[in-house]
Amino acid sequence: MKPIDEAGEPSSEEKKGPPLGEVLEFMRLLWAVDHGLQSTSKRMESTLGLTGPQRLVVRLVGRFPGITAGRLAQIMHVHPSTLTGVLKRLEKRGLLERKSDPLDGRKALFALTEAGRTLDVPSPGTVESAVARAISRMSKSRLVGAQDVLTALAEELGSGDAPDKPTGTLARDGEEASTLADESDSRKTASR
Repeated sequence: MKPIDEAGEPSSEEKKGPPLGEVLEFMRLLWAVDHGLQSTSKRMESTLGLTGPQRLVVRLVGRFPGITAGRLAQIMHVHPSTLTGVLKRLEKRGLLERKSDPLDGRKALFALTEAGRTLDVPSPGTVESAVARAISRMSKSRLVGAQDVLTALAEELGSGDAPDKPTGTLARDGEEASTLADESDSRKTASR
């Protein structure tokens, strides 16, 4: 067992945990971000009256008045049905207004109400403020790299189906995925 410092806190090495390899370490960090998003969202609801997703909708509708639900869902990378409840709650609270699209009556256009506009400002204690603080400490190149990784991951997770044989990617601690696929094929052949 490793020693604990005088304050009773685990050492930085203990906080990090055992070496996990690139994939598991990245996943561990993603879960930490997800947990932080959920915790901050709950705290925002009690202090600001808006969850993280609700506030993101308010901020986006503020940027794009007259936006459709479908376009908003695309920007947020969520299914439109996921957004329906959020939009209804914000409308019910008088923060959003819905109007019919004059060009296509089947579509609704969303804009902020006066009350919604009062919330469309940077605020401390929000997910947005935490993101702003974190990215302000990053160089442009590190930020672009992080965005590239997150974009690629969002695309992979959103594709819905994983390829049978991943190729050209790192799969296990730097091992080529094609090597792992070959091992898998060998095991399948041996078990027939």
